[in-house]
Amino acid sequence: MSRYVGAIDQGTTSTRFMVFDREGTVITVAQEEHAQIYPAPGHVEHDAAEIWAKTQKVMREALAKGNLTPQDLAAIGITNQRETTVIWDRKTGKPLHNALVWQDTRNDRLVSEFAHQGGRDRFRDLTGLPLASYFSGLKLRWLLDHVDGAREKAEAGDVLFGNIDTWLLWNLTGGPEGGLHATDVTNASRTQLMSLKSLDWDEGMLREFAIPRAMLPKIVSSSEVYGEAKGDFAGVPIAGILGDQQAALFGQTCFTPGEAKNTYGTGCFALMNTGEEAVPSKAGLVTTLGYRLDGQKPVYALEGSIAITGALVQWLRDNLHMIKDSAEVETLAATVEDNGGVYFVPAFSGLYAPHWNEGARGLIIGLTRYANRGHIARSVLEATAFQTREVLAAMAKDSGIPVKELRADGGMVANGTLMQFQADILDVPVVRPKVSETTALGAAYVAGLAVGYWKGLDDLKRNWGVDKRWTPQMDAARRETTAAMWSRAVERSFDWKADED
Repeated sequence: MSRYVGAIDQGTTSTRFMVFDREGTVITVAQEEHAQIYPAPGHVEHDAAEIWAKTQKVMREALAKGNLTPQDLAAIGITNQRETTVIWDRKTGKPLHNALVWQDTRNDRLVSEFAHQGGRDRFRDLTGLPLASYFSGLKLRWLLDHVDGAREKAEAGDVLFGNIDTWLLWNLTGGPEGGLHATDVTNASRTQLMSLKSLDWDEGMLREFAIPRAMLPKIVSSSEVYGEAKGDFAGVPIAGILGDQQAALFGQTCFTPGEAKNTYGTGCFALMNTGEEAVPSKAGLVTTLGYRLDGQKPVYALEGSIAITGALVQWLRDNLHMIKDSAEVETLAATVEDNGGVYFVPAFSGLYAPHWNEGARGLIIGLTRYANRGHIARSVLEATAFQTREVLAAMAKDSGIPVKELRADGGMVANGTLMQFQADILDVPVVRPKVSETTALGAAYVAGLAVGYWKGLDDLKRNWGVDKRWTPQMDAARRETTAAMWSRAVERSFDWKADED
């Protein structure tokens, strides 16, 4: 029996291949960044061909570093940046345009047009999602409207669509030579084209958005053997797919309704397991698929998506050159005791949950002659914690279940200053697991379950353990005062782009 399970973790800024053993321990890993393309304000693109090339490279490198062969892998799972939209030629395998990244807002006029006709929530009951530039469906519509010949070829079945999971699965299993064109329920739920009840493409939504069904992938469960890899990894089953945030939920073993996690990455994404019933949101969250195991009922989740968190630290590094390395932000923030009255609202591409204000733009407010680089750095970290607080408050309101503990993962959980402030402003413990990069682990878990490498969810729960716990230390009066100031700052960011236009 093969000894390990592999996971492709294709994220917004990089691609990794990680190999795990039965205890969920990382055996080997390789990682490569890919280019971030900004052709115009609000436009964010990736080269899908580059992503596929980098994926192949890290898969080979990880095995070489671990002195492994493909035969050592029982299965491979895929997790991916969601909503990032790719269209490609079925016959040649070449993308027709750069991928439109989930942060891209060039479809905001389409969002406004559809919202004007029936309100921002007109499709929420059916799809779980508000109208927003974030989701794949209207990104796909923009591509069909603006790429020469794309619509005609799509209607003929010669152009295929997918989020990055579909693009990778198709290429891994043969590409133009019989590659599988499929996506799992979690990624399909991010298109605004799938019905939450039927778990199939909704004909009404396809008509509304003018999307040819012929270009859409088959919707499958999150854990089943889809097919075998070709090429370097020939014969290895591809057996699991989860959108990155659902993968982190699964990797954190949040299998019980009410359990919640927050992933601190380029953006922040908090998910709460709500069980086998889809809970409609009245507080600005989205209702999404958590996961679906082969032959079992789907598990739903409430999600709060925050566009800019880790990306704000990168902006501080790359645009303002205030730090040379992202890790330096904690050192700089530690030079001051508090934020000095400075608040940073990072609405670079509008605000997502719970506000959904497309016209919001970033601001720094509260500046005085007293403020220095340390206060700016601290306000950057605190912005992540404040936004998370807003999302978890909305979850408690929608579900009726207060979050008693937050399981945290992602790159920013190494920042102790941020994690302590997060516990302080939430007034609940924040827990970092032994394996903090749970996104890849979740993808490995669903793939391993599909081939019997793990027998069931209890095996996975036994693997989860606490690495560090932060408990609240801030007094209640200060907590409420600083949170109120944050809310005032957020309100001032609203509709800036609309006013400018």
